[in-house]
Amino acid sequence: MTDALLPNGLKEGRGENNYFRKGCNPLAQTGRSKLQNKRASLNQQIIKQMRMRAGAENLLRATSNNKVKEMVLLELSYVNSNLQLLTGQLEGLNSSVEVYQNTHETANIPLIALGLKETKEVDFSTPFKDFILEHYSEDGNSYEEEIADLMDLRQACRTPSRNEAGVELLAKYYSQLPLMESRFFGPNRPNGIFFSWYDSFTGVPLCQQNLSLEKASILFNIAALFSQIGTRADRQTTVGLDEAISSFQKAAGVLNLLKETFTHIPSYDMSPAMLSTLIRMMLAQSQECLFEKTALPGIRNQFLPLLRMAQEAAKVSEVYDQVHQSMIQSPVKDNVPSFWSTNAQVKTHHYRSMAHYFVASALLDHQLGPGDDEDQQEKTLSQVYDSIPEGRSPQDILKKRDQRECVGKAHIRRAILGHEEALRIYALCHQLHELEVLQEILKASHERSLHKSSEHEREDEFPDYMEAPDIIAKTEHKAEMQLPPITKGPLSVFSAKQRWTPPRTIRLRPVDRDLGFTLKGGSPVQVVSLDPLNPVTADGLKEGDFIVAVGDTDCKWMSISEVMRLLKDVGEDGADIQVVSLMEMMPSMPTKSATFSGNLPKTYSMICLDLDDDDKNPKSRKVTKKSSFLSWGLKNKLKSASTLSLPTADHSGTLPWTKPSPSFPSSSAFNDSALY
Repeated sequence: MTDALLPNGLKEGRGENNYFRKGCNPLAQTGRSKLQNKRASLNQQIIKQMRMRAGAENLLRATSNNKVKEMVLLELSYVNSNLQLLTGQLEGLNSSVEVYQNTHETANIPLIALGLKETKEVDFSTPFKDFILEHYSEDGNSYEEEIADLMDLRQACRTPSRNEAGVELLAKYYSQLPLMESRFFGPNRPNGIFFSWYDSFTGVPLCQQNLSLEKASILFNIAALFSQIGTRADRQTTVGLDEAISSFQKAAGVLNLLKETFTHIPSYDMSPAMLSTLIRMMLAQSQECLFEKTALPGIRNQFLPLLRMAQEAAKVSEVYDQVHQSMIQSPVKDNVPSFWSTNAQVKTHHYRSMAHYFVASALLDHQLGPGDDEDQQEKTLSQVYDSIPEGRSPQDILKKRDQRECVGKAHIRRAILGHEEALRIYALCHQLHELEVLQEILKASHERSLHKSSEHEREDEFPDYMEAPDIIAKTEHKAEMQLPPITKGPLSVFSAKQRWTPPRTIRLRPVDRDLGFTLKGGSPVQVVSLDPLNPVTADGLKEGDFIVAVGDTDCKWMSISEVMRLLKDVGEDGADIQVVSLMEMMPSMPTKSATFSGNLPKTYSMICLDLDDDDKNPKSRKVTKKSSFLSWGLKNKLKSASTLSLPTADHSGTLPWTKPSPSFPSSSAFNDSALY
């Protein structure tokens, strides 16, 4: 699989600006690429069968001929069988976790990664050019290269590399979407652009005209990439475990952002119930990696460390039990692969049994000695149990050998039963049989518990089959959601929500070096305090006009100081400037989006909760300057190719998570002025 940076026909070592960022080669014959291609092919077959089913159902409702009805019912039965078969194949692909694991041989339990959502190509060229001509009164062909950059960026996002470079690629496109929405997606004019995405679990297609589906799907794929990075990490090293922990926590954070921001996306994989389940699964895998990190240096065979590890293992069991419970509830159980819920159930029993094994080892292998801290051991043991069996106390268990052995053997029996249950559930799921590493770990854990039990068996002992108490789940390092600083593209004065007059040419004729007006703001500058007696007033200049050009120089994105330098060069002969005025528009209600799911049109109100606290108080919002993806005539001289080299402040083409992106100038920042 090819990776992120490709030389643009240049030799290496000539600087970052000579490279452009690109997605993976979709034809690269690797496991993940083959899996993605198979998923895309299945999606196409599923939509074909769904269209056939919709047509047959329409014919069944329209006809009254019994013979025709019999034929249609037979066809429906055939189509439904095909759909069930294709859905089962897609579930099998979603259950293929081996291709996402670390390539080196490892003794760790495999983890689950999310598959990427598939999408169709989108052509922005003609709609954007028409909109630029109609709305902004400029020639759309002059922005052909910038539009091509945007289309290349989206195309590359369909096959991102499975590493940080792929995440940066998706984040870069996601940061452009709000700006694109402001530029070209007005509330009163449909532009004819349809975004189609396939459900990652069911393959059901979804098509919408607004950008909510696009933004939500890109967020889902960012979370999916983080999960794949986490599963690929080498969990035999501290560095690899730290990478896995961070990746799963970031995946959970992005999924939580998706859940809280886009609440009306009619797609199964992005429904609130499904997202809640996926968040739990990501946090559970992060907690599992935290447990592995604690155990990586080795567990000290001492009383207190063994009890702490028991509670850590009980915590992992607890979070996986929550994952399993959420996966067996409707409607999640109808869409999530059954392999996932079974895997969570196996891990619940496995880690719970490990917790009992650690407690048993602490009680059976260690006796209270004269040099031990009795109070500390008694306190720790009392915190392990929620309730101690009747007739016993932590002090009695520690000091009395018979009670200590009785409780310890009860724990080892429960550990054995738990491991046997995990092996039984494993045997019932044929998809788990492919995970030989998991089977080996389960068997080894079971044999270790059996060996511990046989070590402490005595032939003359009278058996006491007391029930071992539950172990309280507790951890010193709890997995928490982390939200990478995903940037929201900046808004601009020139947007699709505002209507502008065509540019007007005004002739400036300085009178005693006085141009007759005052400027304020920046990017673009605005005319204020216009002198009604100055010739420019008669020429058509109005207060509130924005200067977009001075002579042949485009100044839409210039600061007020840069425009001042241009105007100071105006001599007695005068010079031409171009200005635009804001047209009054009637307020409109939020529009509804036509949605096509499974070839059946629906209507959803796509009012998304994507405003943060700063948006609620525009006066307190602090903004700084950043260029737009359409530079309005300002060409990027550093660009070496038309592929993914958007003219932004980040000329390297990267968008690291740790680097904050400057925001865009808004009209609320127009607070400085200069007098001519």
